Amino acid sequence: MSAWESWQLSERAGRAQAVLALIFLVLAGAFFKAQVVDGAQFRLESAGSRLRPIPLPAPRGEIFDRNGLLIAENVPGYSIRLLASSEDSLRSVLTRLLAFVPADSVNVEKVVRRWLTTKYEPVLVFASGQFGIVSTLEEHRAAIPGLVIQAEPSRRYPDSSAVAHLVGYVSEVSERELESGRFPNARQGEVVGKNGLEVEYDSLLRGRQGIRYVEVTAKGRTIRDRGVSGSIRPQAGASIKTTIDLPLQRFVDSLWRAVLPGKNGALLAMTPQGEILAYISFPSYDPNDFVGGIDAPTFTQLNTDPNRPLFDRVIQATYPPASPWKLATAAMGLRRGLVTMDTRMRTACTGGFQFGNRFFRCWKRDGGHGSLTLSQAIATSCDVYFYQLGLLLDQAPILEDGASMGFGERSGVDLEREKAAGFPTVKSYIRKSGGTSWSKGELLNLAIGQGRNVQTLVGMTSFYAALATDGVRRAPFLVKRRPAAKSIDLGLTLAQLQGLRSALADVVGEGTAAASGGRELKVAGKTGTGQFPPQKDLGWFIGYAPADAPKIVVGIVVEEGIHGSTVAPYVVQAIGKFLGQPVGAARIQLTEDLTPVEAESLRAPGDTSRPDRRRP
Repeated sequence: MSAWESWQLSERAGRAQAVLALIFLVLAGAFFKAQVVDGAQFRLESAGSRLRPIPLPAPRGEIFDRNGLLIAENVPGYSIRLLASSEDSLRSVLTRLLAFVPADSVNVEKVVRRWLTTKYEPVLVFASGQFGIVSTLEEHRAAIPGLVIQAEPSRRYPDSSAVAHLVGYVSEVSERELESGRFPNARQGEVVGKNGLEVEYDSLLRGRQGIRYVEVTAKGRTIRDRGVSGSIRPQAGASIKTTIDLPLQRFVDSLWRAVLPGKNGALLAMTPQGEILAYISFPSYDPNDFVGGIDAPTFTQLNTDPNRPLFDRVIQATYPPASPWKLATAAMGLRRGLVTMDTRMRTACTGGFQFGNRFFRCWKRDGGHGSLTLSQAIATSCDVYFYQLGLLLDQAPILEDGASMGFGERSGVDLEREKAAGFPTVKSYIRKSGGTSWSKGELLNLAIGQGRNVQTLVGMTSFYAALATDGVRRAPFLVKRRPAAKSIDLGLTLAQLQGLRSALADVVGEGTAAASGGRELKVAGKTGTGQFPPQKDLGWFIGYAPADAPKIVVGIVVEEGIHGSTVAPYVVQAIGKFLGQPVGAARIQLTEDLTPVEAESLRAPGDTSRPDRRRP
């Protein structure tokens, strides 16, 4: 007989059924939640485990000149990427890959660092792969698991080195740039601008990346890489139209290579309103070398070259402004009412000027220039006249006017790496010279564009553009003038401006640039020869034409022992090209003494200023 009564068995069975019912209810609820409530999320996670996103680079916007000619374009290219499930797997596949590509085209450690930041995306190995390399990799795809070859746009600069410093170049965004937020919305492996217009207008040119998905196995091997739904198309960047005149740019580049081979320097041409027409810095480089990653030997060569081809001499180099600065000294004297265009100095030029126990020479040592008006002193570039004008201005006014006329600032051109010009203050002069007071001798040097005064080519050319027009310095520009760029009124009357323009026309008509060939084109301008020890002399010429209705302003500076009257004909040829009035190679006659000039004197105690040794 059972130890349990029937009613007890029945009660226990009911309890068991309730427990089982509760269990099944809980399971049913869990299944409902998994299948219905959270089904979409689980399906997404499931898809994510088998789908890997691949960035689709956006075509960069094209860059055009003012005539619609291409400066930068996009051509078909290829990127090589790898899918990997672990670092060891990645290194193993990279070892296999190196058997089919040039050894210096892959930086293994850099690829691994990229993979560590985005493990579930195909890591970029190298971009812009050549078609021959791509074909080889396709043939050996079975030996390279996780290989993803993708067609994508590649940057190309048709005029290569002729536009290098102007347009800059593109390259992969660096880890430091990503961390700093230098390029908003940029992702690992994305191409960004690194110099010139490419970086200045990167936010417009770059566009927005798209995404496509590839289906992979649990081990990361690709099953399909086409036709997977959910892809996002890339958005192309905006194209920009510049102020550059590409035919003039090409002409100036070829002219420099023909007549100034091996010479370092720069040339800048702009309209009087500030629209840059030509922008050349020598030596140059090929920006196409940076597309897809520059190889180590080329990069090393560019960085160790003593001539510094990556250095932009238009906006980054600062030089003694030499005789072109005499127009600034003249403007200071005119605006303060110290002189007129007909004013003569007390001491006539006899080849030099005695100041205290020092003798400052004029470039024309043999007899000098005699008694001159300000207009004549500009035309003949008489140093003695400007020595005395500097003394008339005196310390505070010359420094105040130099600052107020913008000679200690950047020009404001729409290129981010421009260097500020260097114009002294009393404190900065004393600090750098190591003295205790301002030396009067420094005034003489400053007045003729020497001493502690260095200017950029872009800054000096914008100053001459102001002289050629309404006396207002405006920021030059390649695409559009920066909103924050300020205009600087030189403070000259219309009559004073006309007087300076007439004197500049005489420089070319009968003065130091008389042999430049610019008379027929009505060129007005100023030559100059600066000294920057221990370097050799450098030659300046800044001119505009036609003198009575300027359409173009051109500045040139050439390093390595060349003089202002020597380089003036090249500016004239550039002007003739733009105006449609070509001129032949001018017969170059040196209208200046090229013998080194030493200052004869004993220096006063505490006087640390350098004697003048430059020519016009």
